[in-house]
Amino acid sequence: MNKIQQLAALSALPVTAALIALPAQAAEPPACPVPTKAEVKRSFDSKIDQPARGATAIKGVRVNHIPKGFTYGGVVAGRHDGITEYGYQWGDDRPNADSKQRSLWVRVVCWPKASKLAQLKNGPFDMGTFSGDTETVKIGGRQVLTQEGDGALGHGRYAGWVERKGVVVTVMASTPLVSELPKIIEGIKL
Repeated sequence: MNKIQQLAALSALPVTAALIALPAQAAEPPACPVPTKAEVKRSFDSKIDQPARGATAIKGVRVNHIPKGFTYGGVVAGRHDGITEYGYQWGDDRPNADSKQRSLWVRVVCWPKASKLAQLKNGPFDMGTFSGDTETVKIGGRQVLTQEGDGALGHGRYAGWVERKGVVVTVMASTPLVSELPKIIEGIKL
């Protein structure tokens, strides 16, 4: 065998090794996004971001459609009863009582027992519970539980779904943003 043939044979070894079938491994879904200690502290201290953060405001979550017009934002995070709540609120400078106020809240809840949409009605959430008249509808390509916002959440539409076992996503959009809710929900990627 000449040197060119030897080099060709040697260079083929890694390719041959790469072609050997490896045992299939089940793809593990990524862990539930949880806030860092710094983010929990920002939430506890009610730190405000001016201007508001963008699409990656929640580490591990991408909010691909954020309507225009927000002037500030802030992290909302907490741990209680074996769950972790982690989200971000965008807002404008209008008072809460103003029907034109623009606000958006996207939250991820790491709740190990969550597996079905119906469980959200009894979810152990600190804020943003699904109480009262809820309905199951398809919004932004996802099957969601939804209800009208109440005074505590503000006015608009509140929606939530189980992204995968143990991971819940909720969205609260103020009245001026309800028409954009399908784009907002569709654009959320974990």
